[in-house]
Amino acid sequence: MSAPNATRRSDVLLAELKTLHPMLIDLSLGRIEGLLAKLGHPERRLPPVVHIAGTNGKGSTTAYLRAIAEAAGKRAHVYTSPHLVHFHERISLAGADGISRSISEAHLLDLLARVKAANAGAPMTFFEITTAAAFLAFYETPADVVLLEVGLGGEFDATNVIARPALSIITPISMDHAEKLGDTIVKIAATKAGILKRDCPAIISAQDPAGLDVIRNIARRVKAPIEVWGEDFDAYEQNGRLIYQTENTLLDLPLPGLVGRHQIINAGAAIAAALSLRAILGLTDETIGRGLAQARWPARMQHITVGPLVEMAGPHVELWLDGGHNPAGGQVIAQSLADIEEKRPMPLIMITGMMGQKDVPGFLAPFRGLARELIAVPIPGAHERPFDPADLAAVATRTGIPATTASSVSDALCHIAGTAKSPVRVLICGSLYLAGQVLAVQMGTTQQSN
Repeated sequence: MSAPNATRRSDVLLAELKTLHPMLIDLSLGRIEGLLAKLGHPERRLPPVVHIAGTNGKGSTTAYLRAIAEAAGKRAHVYTSPHLVHFHERISLAGADGISRSISEAHLLDLLARVKAANAGAPMTFFEITTAAAFLAFYETPADVVLLEVGLGGEFDATNVIARPALSIITPISMDHAEKLGDTIVKIAATKAGILKRDCPAIISAQDPAGLDVIRNIARRVKAPIEVWGEDFDAYEQNGRLIYQTENTLLDLPLPGLVGRHQIINAGAAIAAALSLRAILGLTDETIGRGLAQARWPARMQHITVGPLVEMAGPHVELWLDGGHNPAGGQVIAQSLADIEEKRPMPLIMITGMMGQKDVPGFLAPFRGLARELIAVPIPGAHERPFDPADLAAVATRTGIPATTASSVSDALCHIAGTAKSPVRVLICGSLYLAGQVLAVQMGTTQQSN
């Protein structure tokens, strides 16, 4: 954890960079391309890049690939967003020991200062300027592969300046950020398929048929060879193992380290990607299996078993955390909890906070009949307008889930601790920003703003 004064220094600098946001957003990559030119085009001198877009599963798929690469003795840089607790999580650098870790405070401050000087006060979005800093870090630090996660969309995302990725991945696409990406799966898929490049192979994970048609058409137009889930590869659970299969390959592997049936899909896409990168990663079946089992990704069906929140909840509470926030996310979380319920039955209580533009009924609908109660909480300090807890509780009640409100996650847990006389399962969910606040409490630190 960074020292308090160091964390404050990055907070100040990052807040200053946010003031450069342009008055008008033009749908092009011109701003970041100009900035990268001033920095000597570090994005053109990176290790092989795996570019990852999609709505759900980007982070988990990235986590599997990182773990597989490290199990094979390879060094991986990783770029993800948003962060949960500290901004530094967004930029993970491979160390001399082969393990990727969040960038240090001193290194981050140096990079941001250099990028700020090169930009010289020009209009620039926060994501553009911090992506430029990440490219600079990835260029200057040795590694074997860069795992580059799209921030939002694909075609005009700042990460899409990579002209020739070694591989592209499109994880499952669903409705989210409709106000920015479009109000149909077809429109969103078209935006995300904008990462596909001529002669650069791509792995396409499980998709809605309409979205897959769009991806396939764009791939055909730009002449990007694709491997498609359910056609060119498949993965499924059998007898407590993960089976990965193609026309010529059959792998019998450990189950993924992340919880939920949907993780079989994410792991399957990661395996397909890893096999496509075999020449770069030098894989064996054993390293793929070890990587899958060792993968970790916070706030994705994370079982919290120790720490201040567990102590606050008391001995009768089994505590889970997930940052899923759209209807597809709600569906896979509910399915995961239903599977857990089948093995270890106990009542489910949800502690939920959501951002104002999210599809709250769509997210909550899969929990109808599964959750006994929902406690709606605020998300203080969120960079966008969060859903009012009273309004969220009203939507939950109309959805068929009895709901009340609490002033915070801590107050909700204390209420549950005071009323639970037998074991209950508690899920904190609805927002990555809320999940970050929970993890900050667990770590005894303060969450940095997104």
